[in-house]
Amino acid sequence: MQEERGRDIHFDVFDRVVAAQEWGKPGGRKVLAIHGWLDNSASFAPMTQHLDDVHFIALDTSGHGHSSHIAPGLAYNIWQDIGDIFAIADSLGWQEFNLIGHSRGAIIGALAAGTFPERILGLGLIDALAPGPLSAEDTPGQLARSILDVARRQDKATTIFSDVEAAIVARQKGLHTISSDAARLIVERGIKPVAGGYTWSSDPRLMSASALKLGQSQIEAFFDRISARCCLIAASEGLQKYIAKQEGLLTKIKDVEKHSFDGGHFLHMESRQKDIAKLMDAILG
Repeated sequence: MQEERGRDIHFDVFDRVVAAQEWGKPGGRKVLAIHGWLDNSASFAPMTQHLDDVHFIALDTSGHGHSSHIAPGLAYNIWQDIGDIFAIADSLGWQEFNLIGHSRGAIIGALAAGTFPERILGLGLIDALAPGPLSAEDTPGQLARSILDVARRQDKATTIFSDVEAAIVARQKGLHTISSDAARLIVERGIKPVAGGYTWSSDPRLMSASALKLGQSQIEAFFDRISARCCLIAASEGLQKYIAKQEGLLTKIKDVEKHSFDGGHFLHMESRQKDIAKLMDAILG
């Protein structure tokens, strides 16, 4: 049993700070956790209550939570976090470890497991599987949108909330349904004080289009290389329909199981946190 709020830690990665929260102690099973888009490491706090014998480190990926933003003029691309993951693992002395990801973090985790398959023991994917593919003919337009988006959002003013409660209400109006308790965990780590109240600490450029995306054959090549024991969770009111369109990728993973649960996209923070923790526990090496 872990304390709900983790211990704050920081990593220096390529002249940037990557913030994280830590539960458990060295000597337990090694886990790096990667959150979803516009979330942060606090999204894993509820699930850690049901995991024992783990050294669990949940990252704030670049541009999120307490972590540094990337250099001016650049877009956020999903593969950039993969280098951070392995740099952090190296700094911890973790040659082999487990990855658990939610949403965008699950996609990052799958790609990471295909990049250095010999280093990933267990792979937990919560309500996402793979990035959406982009055709070759659509690639120039994707890059054009990204360049324009980044320029527009680089110094864009962000919304100011009078208090934390107002930010929580706004977060609950996001793309996916989320309870007030779960939203509070994410918001309290994802805002910063400014004149007049609070604003998001996340980088506005996270709303920009990626500069480049992978094609279908490239995505399949990553999944061909995954050797970790894998568990995929799909939420009935989350991304289950999207995941269903990608299920052919699961045939490329040698040791994989899929479970579907009733619940929303944040089910690992809400009604199914205990069930998901039990399934994740079973694959951790």
